[in-house]
Amino acid sequence: MLNVESIDLYYGAAQALRSVSLGAKPGRVTCVLGRNGVGKSSLLRAIVGHQPIRGGKIVWEGEDISKVPTHNRAKRGIAYVPQGREIFPLLTVRENLMTGFAPVARKLHHIPDEIFTLFPVLKTMMGRRGGDLSGGQQQQLAIGRALVTRPRLLVLDEPTEGIQPSIIKDIGRAIDYLRSKGDMAIVLVEQYFEFARDLADDFAVMDRGAVVIAGTRADMVEHEVRARLSV
Repeated sequence: MLNVESIDLYYGAAQALRSVSLGAKPGRVTCVLGRNGVGKSSLLRAIVGHQPIRGGKIVWEGEDISKVPTHNRAKRGIAYVPQGREIFPLLTVRENLMTGFAPVARKLHHIPDEIFTLFPVLKTMMGRRGGDLSGGQQQQLAIGRALVTRPRLLVLDEPTEGIQPSIIKDIGRAIDYLRSKGDMAIVLVEQYFEFARDLADDFAVMDRGAVVIAGTRADMVEHEVRARLSV
């Protein structure tokens, strides 16, 4: 469904991605690993259209979307859960979830019950402002907001960052469930090795803007990957 083919990305004169390739298929989780500052978030920003690429291409469902604007990528079924969550602190939980209606047809302007099955706490907090939620609850809200768009590609940037262990488990179970449905491809950037290892079907390790190790979970040599994650 998704093929990132030899893309380069720059911030001014600084090159952040160097001929990076990545694939993601429905019913599978692709985990992108690496230390801080190696280009993981830049890769996700390129996929969702927040940052233009220079060279290479991004193919989604057989179409080159390299120059397609972000909002049109959302309409094509690509949803993004950014690092830091970026929920709207002054809007209620309900209103935050409703912002996910923007890219979908009017007949889909309702919040799927599935979101409350995955994250029951959100149903009890629908009238509470997003800024009053804990970090873990905000992360659940950010994932829920993405799921409101009925994505076929879900892109998550470090969903476990700063989250208490119990909610990390909830998020892991949610990702596992979404994978099991078989109709969604998932790309997950993560530094927490155990979380990524347990979820990954495919993985890519980045260093200095390039993919240096890649393969399936069965191919993963744990000590080699951990060496790339240590400072």
